[in-house]
Amino acid sequence: RPRRSATLAPMTPVTPGPDPAAAPPGATPGDSTVVIVNPVGRGGFVLACEHAAPDMPPEYANLGLADELLRTHIAWDPGALGVAEELAARLDAPLVRARYSRLLYDCNRPPEAPDAITPHSEVHAIPGNVGLTPAARRQRIERFYEPYRAALAATVQDRLAAGARPVLVTVHSFTPVYRGQRRELDLGILHDTDTRLADELLARVPVGGGLRVARNAPYGPWDGVTHTLRLHALPHGLLNAMIEIRNNLIADPAAQATLAARLAGHLVAARAALSGD
Repeated sequence: RPRRSATLAPMTPVTPGPDPAAAPPGATPGDSTVVIVNPVGRGGFVLACEHAAPDMPPEYANLGLADELLRTHIAWDPGALGVAEELAARLDAPLVRARYSRLLYDCNRPPEAPDAITPHSEVHAIPGNVGLTPAARRQRIERFYEPYRAALAATVQDRLAAGARPVLVTVHSFTPVYRGQRRELDLGILHDTDTRLADELLARVPVGGGLRVARNAPYGPWDGVTHTLRLHALPHGLLNAMIEIRNNLIADPAAQATLAARLAGHLVAARAALSGD
């Protein structure tokens, strides 16, 4: 991995709030389901990576899936964490990231969303998510979603309390082929009702970059993917955007570092243009 422009502060595990006795059988009391990278970062950004890892606590038995399937995009966003960590270093930004697979709970969905705990992903059934009782669903929400939501809310609030107006950026990746259809896209810049940062990035990223870039693609707010932006940025009037990267462009640490360097430059320039810094 190329040398980064800054040194990350140690990762800080965040202990979930519910009583550990409520965790599923076999769970470790105090089991951390969210991690904050560079928690003392004081740059002008807060980063989030909801689909950072494919891991699962052993008591979930892979939700009935084969190990090799958990290494694919149905379980996580390959390459997204590497890009997010590079951005955290370059921007001196705190990064809040989920520790476990989105198949257990998609932290970019509210508890009432049917696909927060999806029974299928693309063409694959997820046996361990089928027929969950309300109590089992609530257990997932309390163990995986609530600690993530609380950690990101506290990180944003910490910056606001310090008099800063952080820019919230969420980092994701997408598969080049979905349900047999090739996606003719390299980079998506997504937004909800606040288009300011997305507009500025869309004006900057394609210039001399050779990337195919689009607005609200391959997903958009109509797909429910802007939950984190809606919950943590819009109520505070903070600049925000979601970045989707084709995962074969960030398949190794060198590629992740290269793209993160480009994105960091565009993000800093966009923030300066919009804030007058």
